[in-house]
Amino acid sequence: MGLAREVGRKDAAYKRAVDLLKKAPLIDGHNDLPWVIRRATKGDLDAFDLTRVHPETDTDIPRLKSGMVNVQVMAAFLPSEIANPATVTLEQIDLIRRMEARHADVFMPIRRATDIPAAKRKGKIGSLISVEGTVGCEGSLAPIRMWHQLGVRLVTLCHNGSLPWVDSSTDKPISGGLSPFGHALVAELNRLGIIIDLSHASPAAATAVVAASRSPVVLSHSNAHALCPHPRNAPDDLVRTVAAAGGIVMATFVPSFINAELWSRIEKMKRAHWPNADPALIAAMEDPPDLGALPPATLPQFCEHVEHLIKVAGPDHVGIGGDFYGGPQPVGLEDASVYPSLFAELIRRGHGEQVLARIAGANFLRVMRKVERVGRLLDRESQPAAKPRPRRAQRRKPAMAKAAAR
Repeated sequence: MGLAREVGRKDAAYKRAVDLLKKAPLIDGHNDLPWVIRRATKGDLDAFDLTRVHPETDTDIPRLKSGMVNVQVMAAFLPSEIANPATVTLEQIDLIRRMEARHADVFMPIRRATDIPAAKRKGKIGSLISVEGTVGCEGSLAPIRMWHQLGVRLVTLCHNGSLPWVDSSTDKPISGGLSPFGHALVAELNRLGIIIDLSHASPAAATAVVAASRSPVVLSHSNAHALCPHPRNAPDDLVRTVAAAGGIVMATFVPSFINAELWSRIEKMKRAHWPNADPALIAAMEDPPDLGALPPATLPQFCEHVEHLIKVAGPDHVGIGGDFYGGPQPVGLEDASVYPSLFAELIRRGHGEQVLARIAGANFLRVMRKVERVGRLLDRESQPAAKPRPRRAQRRKPAMAKAAAR
């Protein structure tokens, strides 16, 4: 148990946070539990056993329940340069669906916005399937439609590597932000009623997507670049653009996205380790083996990002996307049980419960409802699009960039 939780359980703010989360839906925008299971057991759910606490990682059924999570977005994540990406994407979607079926007493599939309050009433954890990175569509819109049929309701356009149709924030630009196929992809996601996620997209690509999209978009796991200049974080102008279009930015727990000093130390060590590396690739590279002692990220520092996003975007355009991935976490945000402590800290900092209820989940639910409404309208207006595959762009990436740094 983290120190913040031990302290938090003893005060009135913690009790108020628990009461809040009993009433308000808590929707976490991103969790890489399926990838953790894939790495640990090759996708064998019985071998992993989600019903027990896993001290070696951060997410399991007992801690999701302790965290009072109403809906968890489960990411079908895969690295940008993995072999056979179309197959791996389907394997990851299949793993999430098997989780839902194997633990049907715990998880309720979320396939439409109305399922979220239903899961709350039933006391179940909603499972909303996302795909992190469209590399598995292999430049065709048909797989996107099949992902939708399988239950995918949120798609992160790219991961750490740029794709021929969308540029990543941690790679060299190869498509000028968003290519013609990228525009077609955005239109098809809109028609299908799938939420578009711009975490990992470059600011230029993200801005182009907001301009092209008929629906509001989200950044499901990104922090404020103004507080920590990691390239994965959102600049204030992008935060304002997303908010003006009705979308939300969901603050995340990744330590190097929270603590500017921590990120600066990591960046300098990487540059020393790989002096000839392109600056655009630094953030996506594996950490060098000689990082040594580093300053921690903390729960209060995370709350500063939430407060900055509220200041820039307004309280209707902020959410939480923890991005638990089995790696190091901030002090006070160690695992999926921490959400009452997080909201207790925000209460201590003076935030009202109406605002916190919106941040916990009401903002995401509003976006999902709007995306569905726009999708129904567009589906009546047009037929499924058939577009040729994009021309494959030529690019070179160093071997160390292939590993999926957050």
